[in-house]
Amino acid sequence: MSAPARRATPRSTGTVAVMTTHTVSLTGLRAVYGTGTRRVTALDGVTTGFATGTFTAVMGPSGSGKSTLLHCAAGLDRPTEGTVTIDGTRLDDLGEDELTRLRRDRIGFVFQAFNLVSTLTAAQNVELPLRLAGRRPPARDVVSALDAVGLADRAGHRPSELSGGEQQRVAVARALITRPAVVFADEPTGALDSAASRQVLRLLRALVDDHGQTVVMVTHDPAAAAYADRVLLLADGRVVDELEGGITAAVVAARIAERETAPAETAAESSW
Repeated sequence: MSAPARRATPRSTGTVAVMTTHTVSLTGLRAVYGTGTRRVTALDGVTTGFATGTFTAVMGPSGSGKSTLLHCAAGLDRPTEGTVTIDGTRLDDLGEDELTRLRRDRIGFVFQAFNLVSTLTAAQNVELPLRLAGRRPPARDVVSALDAVGLADRAGHRPSELSGGEQQRVAVARALITRPAVVFADEPTGALDSAASRQVLRLLRALVDDHGQTVVMVTHDPAAAAYADRVLLLADGRVVDELEGGITAAVVAARIAERETAPAETAAESSW
């Protein structure tokens, strides 16, 4: 699948640099699990940020730390060391109840497995996060969220009556219903065929371009990463490379291949 051409985002105006605002900032993140011979360092001092209104793809071989990075960045796991800041709030300052509220209100999640409730309609699945928070969303907000993903006419259908691509688009609508500061997507096209994958990726791209949404996506697919403004490559729990501007599937695949064939001291010897 090929990504559509994207307009460049100016970094400066004349001689005055434009300040970049990060919706999500990670500083010195370390995540260590186990002890002794079973000790595993999943993240090893990661410092990076995700600018407001941008689409970032995070890639890496199995065991590189990309899923751990997403889980820590989204407040699903707490890092061993370091700080995560979302929309101006440091997560390490929050108790569990406060963290739950922040995840519910300021973060949208899209998972590979859709995670829709089979007995609920598309509209009911979309409004579920607000229902769980004790809020009843206006019907127009639910219709608007489904319309944004091209499924306003499928509001009354249950997941079993929808294709895989349609189910994932319902999941995207559910992620948007709270108007989150950031959407985290974990392999959102992993269970889809190429046509459905293109639909979902174009949708995520449009959310960034047309609505200024911040999106962070973990993927193993260079073709999916090509929809992003920026690609982070992880290995052994560290950011080892970064691509920005002129991103295509071929460019991403070539950079991955370079790292695979580079000397051991400059590349992780892992299977992508």
